[in-house]
Amino acid sequence: MTGKKDKAAKEVRAADGICVRKNISKGELVIVEHPLIKHKITLLRNKDTRVNVFRDLVEEVSTLIGFEATSDFPLYEVEVETPVAKTFGYKIEGKKVAIVPILRAGVSMINGLLRLMPLAKIGHIGIYRNPETFEPVEYFCKLPTSISKRAVLLCDPMLATGGSAVAAIDMIKKRGAKDIKFLCIIAAPEGVKTLHEHHPDVKIFTATLDERLNDHAYIVPGLGDAGDRIYGTL
Repeated sequence: MTGKKDKAAKEVRAADGICVRKNISKGELVIVEHPLIKHKITLLRNKDTRVNVFRDLVEEVSTLIGFEATSDFPLYEVEVETPVAKTFGYKIEGKKVAIVPILRAGVSMINGLLRLMPLAKIGHIGIYRNPETFEPVEYFCKLPTSISKRAVLLCDPMLATGGSAVAAIDMIKKRGAKDIKFLCIIAAPEGVKTLHEHHPDVKIFTATLDERLNDHAYIVPGLGDAGDRIYGTL
């Protein structure tokens, strides 16, 4: 049985480059697979990885995920002159981008994405999870102007219950955004299902899909609390 699953996954990868696309819910989940990502995820999981190294790894994985999340940006042809001759190349066509992290852990993904899109505008959404009910609590929202005309990359390293992601997408859509993608480093099946039950139009990009949530709503095997490990507040 496992062999058949592995074979199916390989067939998808072969047809679609470095990605595995899974339909485990109403929407689309894209798992960005690459040897570099697998290596860096292993280092992120390690409980002994130092804070400074952990931060750098989050940025690096964010860049690799962002590479795939922007693969559908439209292009137009332009003429360009090299030192040798004139030729034709391509530029991205009128795609204004907003990078919107969910505070606080999502902030760690900004620089990795800005390496790809240095002119992107930055927004912030403040949501924390009630430790007793695990429900999201909203406390801040500041988005770039003309959000309705921008491609929004919503970022949070962990997609656990999905509650915070759903609340953040609700907030963004209320302000007019239509083109939204959710980028995370590790996702749980429960979070993917919850997000897509509420927002099937939002495509999820992740580096890995883990097994499940535990009784404390932590992803298993996961990497612990991403915010605590990023900011050294363990």
